[in-house]
Amino acid sequence: MSAGEVLVSHPQIARCIPEEELPCKPYCMIKNLGLHSSAGLATAGFRTAKYIPEEWMQNNYSKYYQSFADRDTAENLRNESKSLIVEREKLTQDTQASSTKKLGERLQDIFFWKSELKREIEDLLAETELLLERKRRLEIALDATEIAMFISTDNLQNRERRQGPDLVKDVVEDELLREVDLIQNVQGVLKRSLDQVNIQIRKNRDAKELLEMDWSDKYEAYKIDVKAGGLNNQSTNIQFHPNSSKFEDNSSTPETWAQFTHCNIYKAEQERMNSISLRALVDNVLQETSEDLRAQYDRVNAAFNKRLEELYDAKAKLDHHLRKLLEQIAAQERNIANLKQAIKDKEAPLKVAQTRLYERTYRPNVELTRDPAQMNLICEVGEISESIALLKEKLREAQTSLENMENTRMTLEKEIAIKANSIFIDSVKCLKHRDRYPTVVRLAGYQ
Repeated sequence: MSAGEVLVSHPQIARCIPEEELPCKPYCMIKNLGLHSSAGLATAGFRTAKYIPEEWMQNNYSKYYQSFADRDTAENLRNESKSLIVEREKLTQDTQASSTKKLGERLQDIFFWKSELKREIEDLLAETELLLERKRRLEIALDATEIAMFISTDNLQNRERRQGPDLVKDVVEDELLREVDLIQNVQGVLKRSLDQVNIQIRKNRDAKELLEMDWSDKYEAYKIDVKAGGLNNQSTNIQFHPNSSKFEDNSSTPETWAQFTHCNIYKAEQERMNSISLRALVDNVLQETSEDLRAQYDRVNAAFNKRLEELYDAKAKLDHHLRKLLEQIAAQERNIANLKQAIKDKEAPLKVAQTRLYERTYRPNVELTRDPAQMNLICEVGEISESIALLKEKLREAQTSLENMENTRMTLEKEIAIKANSIFIDSVKCLKHRDRYPTVVRLAGYQ
């Protein structure tokens, strides 16, 4: 027979003796009031102690009647005892059967609430595990934001090493600053969510502990009632416990007993519902923050790529101008060399003309005349001197132009170096480093 079934001992067959009506035998006592009766006024002087026959008969009849009355009373008492035994035996068996049935019903109640507690414990345990998984996701996402923050701040620090006019507050820097602010805001949201999750986990565990304590009490009570329900009149472990048939001071009523467990289950369900809502909130937070961070990451990368296009274009144009300038410098250097050679080539004709004039100054007397030859030589010297002066002026201009072009060349080369440095910083130090930026999956808390 199972513990949850109603345990009823086999009823005994009632045995009773039908009561017979005792014959009501009227008996009239004969009183001796005659002359020879010892009753009444004694005779003067002599009274006999002997009874008369009527008195003897009367005495016998009184004993007969007393015996009959005692036997009749005993027979009635015996019949009543048999009836009482049968009645009380049946009452005892019925009461024991009712107690066993009540114990069985109580076992069913305990089993029901124990099952409800176990189900709620399992649901709460499963919900707590899911919430712990969200906690791990929040911690992973928080660690991922630390990596993202390091990358963003590193980009800003690297771009501070740009030189000259390239150290400009451009769109890339604006987007990087927005990314840093967004990461800080996301970290604040994740930390607050993590704190809420930790608080809810503690509440879930507290509610689970109350349920487990209640379940443990019901488990012990169930075992005790199973043991009590299994006892019968033939059990060997039964004995008298006179003081057990009283209510304990700390005992509860069935209503408060059921209400206590109901309240524990209700509180646990409330915490479980709060936990489910918090899980949904955490899922939304992780999804939205990861998408926002990746969207800002894409915007920063787009700004970097656009800035690199501008830098590559500017550097290409500078390289083009530098090549043209170098060609002009080379041509100017050849021009200067030609001018110097032209000036040098004018020295011999000037020497010839001046030497001729000098030699002709030694003509004697009237021979020292201003003849056409003299005039032509003077014009020749003037022309050659003018040519040399013009060539020297052009040489100075060429040298000044060459010097300016050399300065421009140096400026262009410096600017190209600055652009190359900016390209190296943005492409290698920043954009390539951003390849290590956490993926949307990791930012959402997954491994």
